[in-house]
Amino acid sequence: MKICVYGAASNEIDKSFIQDGEKLGKEMGVRKHSLVFGGGANGLMGAVARGIKEKDGYIIGVAPHFFNVDGVLFDKCDELLTTDTMRERKKLMEDLSDAFIVTPGGIGTFEEFLEILTLKSLDRHHKPIALLNTNGYYDNLIRFLEDGVKQNFLKTGNLDLFFVSSNSSDILDYLENYTDSDSHIEKTRFV
Repeated sequence: MKICVYGAASNEIDKSFIQDGEKLGKEMGVRKHSLVFGGGANGLMGAVARGIKEKDGYIIGVAPHFFNVDGVLFDKCDELLTTDTMRERKKLMEDLSDAFIVTPGGIGTFEEFLEILTLKSLDRHHKPIALLNTNGYYDNLIRFLEDGVKQNFLKTGNLDLFFVSSNSSDILDYLENYTDSDSHIEKTRFV
């Protein structure tokens, strides 16, 4: 399975996040999954890539050409695909992937998660999505989404479109055993 992993590019985060990213990458490699990611050498992007490479996993990096400067891109990608824009990058990553894991990250990671979740809610894809909730990082986001349901901005079905765990084994088990319902539109939209 080709798994797209979104996550932080910062090396200034707590080392427990980096360790969890490397653990996820190693487990992906052991289970013979391939990594599709933003091509970064740093933060959680780099951690997952190092982990999967340690277990001889296959890596596809996707990055806009303006990221190709010293130290930004992971230099051990099996394939490095370049795009002109960030939008093209996200679309290519989506098209190449069978599943999505969102590790802790910043604005870009939030945007990637919300876009892929929105596309699933609109029935544009039927691929599994999981949040790796290291150190409870996504607890506030989940509460925010739950509040959106309480205030009728979201339907409860939106919360069923993704899986949350702090355990990479549980995340990969979910992706590997995922079965999709026929349509999300009735469960996720106000029509």
